[in-house]
Amino acid sequence: MTGQWEGRGGRRGSSRRAGLDAERFDEAWERVNERGRAAGRDRMQQLRVKSVLAVQAGLAAALAWAVARWITGMPSPIFAPAAAVAVITSSFGRRLSNTVELLAGVTLGIIVSDLLIGAVGAGVWQTGVIVAASVLVALALSTRGGIVGNASGTAVLLGALSSSRHTLEFPRFVDALIGGGVGLVVTLLLVPINPLRVMRRVAAPTLRQLADQLAATATALRRRDHELADRALSRSQAIGTDLGRFWDVFGGAKETVDLAPARWPRRQSVQHYQLGAPDVDQAVWNTRVLARRAVVLIEDGEPIPESLPDAVEALGAAVHAVQEEVLADQGPEDARRHALSAVAAATRAELAGTGLSGTVIVGQVRTAASDILQATGMEREEALRRIREVAAAQS
Repeated sequence: MTGQWEGRGGRRGSSRRAGLDAERFDEAWERVNERGRAAGRDRMQQLRVKSVLAVQAGLAAALAWAVARWITGMPSPIFAPAAAVAVITSSFGRRLSNTVELLAGVTLGIIVSDLLIGAVGAGVWQTGVIVAASVLVALALSTRGGIVGNASGTAVLLGALSSSRHTLEFPRFVDALIGGGVGLVVTLLLVPINPLRVMRRVAAPTLRQLADQLAATATALRRRDHELADRALSRSQAIGTDLGRFWDVFGGAKETVDLAPARWPRRQSVQHYQLGAPDVDQAVWNTRVLARRAVVLIEDGEPIPESLPDAVEALGAAVHAVQEEVLADQGPEDARRHALSAVAAATRAELAGTGLSGTVIVGQVRTAASDILQATGMEREEALRRIREVAAAQS
């Protein structure tokens, strides 16, 4: 009889373990699916942004070819579309300075090539000498990669295409000048980007990842699930890689709203993103510390007051609200309400009794909440005052 009960107990234990394994498998499968959907959304967003670049490049190449042929009379003004596309595809936010570098490099390459072709002629070894000399002169005058690259590229073309001194170096410079001008006209006047749309598509994935990581950390704290907390920590360490791209995109957005008349009304909104980005960056670092302390807290078996995971969850809701504001251009009320709710819950957890890691988490929640409040446009002094008031109200 005893053996029978033990067998049944063993079967019941095995069933419970199988149920837990199935539940964990379902959770893992859902996470994989969600990551796949998020990656798909990010790729589609990037494709939409790059499609504008493709349209700009195609339009600029065609216009540059037509304008250069009309002005110079050359049957194949290859420098014009090449220069126009180079301007379009250059670093976002540095197109004006890159155009100057392009023209400076082409001019330098033409001068050096013209002098050397007249002295040594054109041919295989002469092309090598012309290119080497162009690079050396460019490096002696400037260390900027754009100037050096365009000087050497121009020297290659002229060395390969020229058979004597009577080549069309000056029309080629006019080609480059026309192409650079057409590229700027297309990007700034004819088909200027929507700076807010581009900035939103770069910022939204980071905010979504941050909100998901905080939600996972809150769940791990509720369950005392060390494995889930460790995964949340690993996820937090991957967050923020897009923030570096955000600064590049901001440079392009600022250039557009400064120079493109059609985008001048967007200046204030772009400035709002500029002011909020450092606070989002700081929130990423603070929540990374929070995730690390959550792992240590579970490992050490510290007390976890019920309101501690509530605080982390509310912080994630605040980040999610910021993401919705970014995507839909909504007001910051929800984000601020959730951030202050996180402060209130963290204070209640501290009053209930926390260990070392729990106390650190409470502090990180308050600091990250301050970052979020400032990211919504609230002044630092006002954010700290509101946090102190909410914390005092829980005492």
